[in-house]
Amino acid sequence: MTGLPASAASVRTAPAGTYYDPALDADVIKLLPAEWRVSSDPLALATVLGSCVAACLYDASAKVGGMNHFMLPDAAPGDASARYGAHAMELLINGLLKHGAIRSRLQAKVFGGGNVLPGMTLDPIGTRNGNFVLNYLGAERIPIIAQDLFGVQPRKVCFFVRTGRTLVKRLPAAGEIARVERAYRSQLAQKPVAGSVELF
Repeated sequence: MTGLPASAASVRTAPAGTYYDPALDADVIKLLPAEWRVSSDPLALATVLGSCVAACLYDASAKVGGMNHFMLPDAAPGDASARYGAHAMELLINGLLKHGAIRSRLQAKVFGGGNVLPGMTLDPIGTRNGNFVLNYLGAERIPIIAQDLFGVQPRKVCFFVRTGRTLVKRLPAAGEIARVERAYRSQLAQKPVAGSVELF
């Protein structure tokens, strides 16, 4: 290091909350449960899913896209939190429209809904989440052009917002994901979600 100031051309700038992933050669924002993000910046949104679902919506012409990560399909009356599918979808769609997307051009890719929580064989939450997102997008007439839903494996999803390109990796061990989901659900039961938390 010379101690000289870097030229403006050599300084990388990225939106707040991003980290650089050399394997993807891209700036990435990681989403946690009950979070959502919309951007027109050249970056990727990433999350890890067990029984939760992520909907990735984008307008290829406007080069804007977004992702949500919801935990449950239905909210209790009066609970408008992004952890619930209906509210998470409304936030995502409205965010895209505010960023210049045209509703009729929106396309969707949906992921998750794995039944990774042991002992949940009757009406498992992963299946309910997956069915919810399919039904919601069908009712809103937003075409689903790709999906990887259901099963028993957790997934890591990386979504490039400007192009709609998506990478999905199925993860072999569900035990840690299930433990984290149980702990997070317990935490949410004790207090309402207020605002959003960004890591990195």
